Amino acid sequence: MKTTHKLFCMLSLFSCTLVHAQDQDPAQQKAWMEYMTPSKQHQQLAMAKGNWTEEVTMWMSADAPAMKSNSTITNTMIMGGRYQQGIHKGSMMGQPFEGMSIVGYDNKLQVYQSTWIDNMGTGIMMMEGTWNEELKAIEFKGNMVDPVSGAKLAVREVYTVVNENEHTLEMFMSPAEGKEYKSMSIVMKRATGKSTTQKADGKTPVKSGPTDEEKKPKPVQQPLMPTKN
Repeated sequence: MKTTHKLFCMLSLFSCTLVHAQDQDPAQQKAWMEYMTPSKQHQQLAMAKGNWTEEVTMWMSADAPAMKSNSTITNTMIMGGRYQQGIHKGSMMGQPFEGMSIVGYDNKLQVYQSTWIDNMGTGIMMMEGTWNEELKAIEFKGNMVDPVSGAKLAVREVYTVVNENEHTLEMFMSPAEGKEYKSMSIVMKRATGKSTTQKADGKTPVKSGPTDEEKKPKPVQQPLMPTKN
């Protein structure tokens, strides 16, 4: 009940502030509009919409053997193209696995933000990231909880766009005592064949299979997000 009341108060405050900005102060109104309008970075996130396969490799520690598994991910743009939602399904350590990621870009802070939840835990991992020109990738940093000790572990992720049909994600963990090590590597490849995805605005379902017009040769266009050479 207290949570509901708190949420109501926050929404009321937001509504009053927005109305005040619209009616009284053009500068505030402009700031709100810039904050809420999807940007180039949101268009970049929309490039990953659709169905993908995932080849997952995990290491439980720096000297542990690799564990491999396969999963799928379906990305959609939600809330008018402001956030990318990813639904992951597969298996892990012999058990059914499902997870959900939300990735966005804060226009004001100029950082990427992500959350992750799955059925292998009860916590929410939150990370922030920026474009790393040297790596040609988005580098996320955050924390996660060690279920054994309860301590927070530093986590770093590197999300690389190899090309429009292949992306990779590498996760690195820093134990409380010890050096950073790679704990996960995921190779994502766009699924072939026809599938139902969404437009960048997150509203209108469309068929992703090519039409006769789309099959005609077209000039090569540079992607919005730089790719790894």
